[in-house]
Amino acid sequence: MKVILKTDVKKVGKKGEIVEVSDGYGRNFLIARGLAVPTTERSLEILAEQKEQEAAEDAAKREEAKKLAKELEDKYFDFYVKAGSDGRVFGSVSTKQIVETLNKEGIKVDKRKFLDTDPVASLGVTKVRVDLYRGVIGTINVRLKEK
Repeated sequence: MKVILKTDVKKVGKKGEIVEVSDGYGRNFLIARGLAVPTTERSLEILAEQKEQEAAEDAAKREEAKKLAKELEDKYFDFYVKAGSDGRVFGSVSTKQIVETLNKEGIKVDKRKFLDTDPVASLGVTKVRVDLYRGVIGTINVRLKEK
């Protein structure tokens, strides 16, 4: 029996896949629990429509992320830290502090998506890379200044 999975099922397949399962398992477990639907012409049409819609949403999110990456390239985010006479910085700026500053500016970025996770601990401009969306990497310009 061929079924279309509505959700990910361990050892069977992922959402949206058409899989071959035994008749009893398909009817009594997958379909009965709402994890799958039988493969019919109508269900295949619905699956195709859903995949088109997901592709359109993916393209829109990717374009939005590219726009945000271009916007971030031109901006500098200033942080003031204590520094010694020889230019040594006391403390550092973490990704959490960068995210808080971005949120104040109205830019939403997840702190777990930062590729450069080391704290910024040197005066001047440091470029921090962040994964905005699958394959779209933005650069945040962090400028540390002396208090």
